[in-house]
Amino acid sequence: MLTKHSVLPPTESRKPRFFYGYIIVIAGLFIMLITYGARDCFGVFFKPILTEFGWTRAATSGAYSLSYVLFGVGSLVMGRLNDRFGPRIVMTVCGLFLGLGYLLMSQISAMWQPYLFYGVLFGIGMSSFVPMASTVARWFVKRRGLMTGIVLSGVGVGTMIMPPVANQLISSYGWRTSYFIIGIIALVLIVAAAQFLRRDPGQVGQLAYGAYEVKVDNVDLGTKGFSFREAVRTRQFWMVSVLFFAFLFYQHAISVHIVPHATDTGISAIGAASIMSVIGGLSIVGRIVMGSAGDRIGNKLSLVIVLVLALGALFGLIAARELRMFYLFAVLFGFGWGGLSALMSPVVAELFGLKAHGAILGMVLFISAVGGAIGPLIAGRVFDITGSYQLVFLICVVLSVMGLILAALLRPTGREGFR
Repeated sequence: MLTKHSVLPPTESRKPRFFYGYIIVIAGLFIMLITYGARDCFGVFFKPILTEFGWTRAATSGAYSLSYVLFGVGSLVMGRLNDRFGPRIVMTVCGLFLGLGYLLMSQISAMWQPYLFYGVLFGIGMSSFVPMASTVARWFVKRRGLMTGIVLSGVGVGTMIMPPVANQLISSYGWRTSYFIIGIIALVLIVAAAQFLRRDPGQVGQLAYGAYEVKVDNVDLGTKGFSFREAVRTRQFWMVSVLFFAFLFYQHAISVHIVPHATDTGISAIGAASIMSVIGGLSIVGRIVMGSAGDRIGNKLSLVIVLVLALGALFGLIAARELRMFYLFAVLFGFGWGGLSALMSPVVAELFGLKAHGAILGMVLFISAVGGAIGPLIAGRVFDITGSYQLVFLICVVLSVMGLILAALLRPTGREGFR
């Protein structure tokens, strides 16, 4: 006998006409677009700030590096806060920090201020990756990978759109007003989008997409695999962490310094900013294509493919002197960037299972973020000493080769497979 408190089995006929999870995906994509598009504008603001204050490239890059350290730490903290308070509160906080950091950057007059405003405030505001990925995973059983990929594609869309917009704003209004405009836009839009987020389907009386089709045999999948302590004691954990450390080192060293490097070779400011747009556009393709390829041909082979492409891009960058050569670099590098980003979570899941996936992925991301933090700083320091980025690009080549070797040597952990 059914009462008003009885729970009917989740059947196809009880599916809602509109699934709220799609609102979560749209809001998440929008947040990723604004957040990481704003991050990738740093290189566009780089030379105008250097011109006004006469700071070294290493010192100025340090603010970006600090932001990435805070991003790594914040990813661990925000993931835990997301479990407790939900994404609406967490993403609202991120939006406030990010927007405030950009607004205050419009008022800088001393070297310590970019470290506080961009390095600390903006860095905390960037810590939305893990909470959004975790939230999407709760809303989708089926299509989880696809929907996660769509949300993360916002990173590439932001990289494609916002640097040229920032360059145009700087040309029209100057860098201070441009920082203020982007800060207002980021604060308002991220906070507004965050209000549509819900931690899980139960908060709106729905089930996760595909939950009605889950077989009883599969309900314990989330408990299988390594614990966090077990994972960090394996050789594979450190191989993966070093691989992605190297990847983020040269990814962010290049993303921060590619615009100044291109203008140093005689490329116009507009043309240099468009290089970042091409990188962003191809990173979207890389996320979708290589994320799907990981399911079809295996994550290991997919890792090797994108690392080979990234290595080829770096060799092309060393030889690039004309805009078309930079575009060719951007196509290969952007595709590899997106592909490697999409493969990080599946690789961790395949090697270590789902039992502590969030904690393990968070630690891999934190270690990788250290590479993303020191890459731009070292690149700026090398330029200050040598007057050229060529040694930086050679270092990136060495790190790319190291990552390729580590990917080729990855083996199963024992309890989980890896192909």
